[in-house]
Amino acid sequence: MAKRDYYEILEISKDASADEIKKAYRKMAIKYHPDKNPDNPEAEDKFKEAAEAYEVLSNPEKKQRYDQFGHQGVSGAGGFGGGAGMNMDDIFSQFGDIFGGGGFDSFFGGGGRGGRRTKKGTNLRVKLRLNLKEVAGGVEKKIKVKRHVLAEGVTFKTCSTCQGSGQVKKVVNTMLGQMVSASTCPSCGGNGQIVDKKPAEADSKGLVIREEVIPIKIPGGVADGMQLSMSGKGNETPGGIAGDLLIVIEEIADDLLQRDGNNVIFDLYVSFVDAALGAQIEVPTIDGKVKIKLEPGTQSGKVLRLKGKGINDINGYSKGDQLIHVNVWTPKQLSKEERQILENLRSSSNFIPDPGKSEKNFFDKMKEFF
Repeated sequence: MAKRDYYEILEISKDASADEIKKAYRKMAIKYHPDKNPDNPEAEDKFKEAAEAYEVLSNPEKKQRYDQFGHQGVSGAGGFGGGAGMNMDDIFSQFGDIFGGGGFDSFFGGGGRGGRRTKKGTNLRVKLRLNLKEVAGGVEKKIKVKRHVLAEGVTFKTCSTCQGSGQVKKVVNTMLGQMVSASTCPSCGGNGQIVDKKPAEADSKGLVIREEVIPIKIPGGVADGMQLSMSGKGNETPGGIAGDLLIVIEEIADDLLQRDGNNVIFDLYVSFVDAALGAQIEVPTIDGKVKIKLEPGTQSGKVLRLKGKGINDINGYSKGDQLIHVNVWTPKQLSKEERQILENLRSSSNFIPDPGKSEKNFFDKMKEFF
């Protein structure tokens, strides 16, 4: 089933402000909150859907990629995703604070979800450099990361301060009656449990640093600065869920080919002789060198197209082309014999420029291709 547009889910326009996005999500979260809709799978799905939309649209970088590339810009192959695959723990951990200090639980009276939100570990961020070929068709990579994980043999016990709830509550008497406020437990940090026994190499939270090799699959069509994420591959946290691994794409400039969206541009310089007589010329592409036929009488500025020799669209719908911009090279120095030959041709009517209406100018040619 096709994913719905995030703006449609939150019922907002594309030019909505950050505050309007937040208010729209709050409205949807209240409407479809599991405590307000018990045993209603459809409401829970809409609750998760709204959280996914907010997770993307509330982040300026992700919002920009979504506006440009759609769902694939924030959710690629190989375990990457913007908000895709979020569970209820993710949602309550990340977005509960938009309801104020007490989060969802205090807003709804603290009933349905046991009064404790699952804590999430911190995210890790790495930069991945890719050449043009890897960007064009996608690639599988293995990267080394150092992350905090629970040490083997560590045990925990229930926090005596909050009795395992992860929160401490305070009752305040007001003229409107008693009001209950909840805050994160200062002893366990909201985990509901504290370390009982741990190995010597573990820190106070029972965590150790471990180096891991993580395989990742980069989809074709990613762009410089794009950020992908792998859920659960960040730092772990006691009693909670692991954070995410964020992969920032850095595109290495190619020496010969220039990227323009999903197309690739190559500047081809040819001699006057080859342009006049025609020639078979070898040109580089992303996949290696190919031979093209230069027709006799080719004019400088002509643009040739190699269909399908560009970059995969990140949405998987199409593939770009390679555009070859022909430049006729004029020699800067001539020998005496070469100069005489050209002087003899100067007066020939065939060498007087006569473009005619059939010859398009450079801007018309570019409009034709783009």
